[in-house]
Amino acid sequence: MEKSFFVYMLATRKDGPLYVGVTSNLPVRIAQHKAKVVRGFTERFNVDQLVWFGAHDNAEAAITREKQIKRWRRAWKVELIEKENPEWRDLYEDIASF
Repeated sequence: MEKSFFVYMLATRKDGPLYVGVTSNLPVRIAQHKAKVVRGFTERFNVDQLVWFGAHDNAEAAITREKQIKRWRRAWKVELIEKENPEWRDLYEDIASF
């Protein structure tokens, strides 16, 4: 996880709501979602499982990718998640130590 900026997707379950976000500190940001300190959609709908993330070299690239994914159909987002995480595992434990 050498790169500095991340686009990520959170879910509750495979057929539940999806959230797309961007951050420069993925472990801290996901911990904030899990602790419900981030007001809004993720808090209201209990969306706190990290199911996908992608690293980018700079903020501009990450924000561009985030906006692109947000415009996608749900099926495309699901395909992106399942390509790397077919079981929809919460990846937070994998990145928490970074």
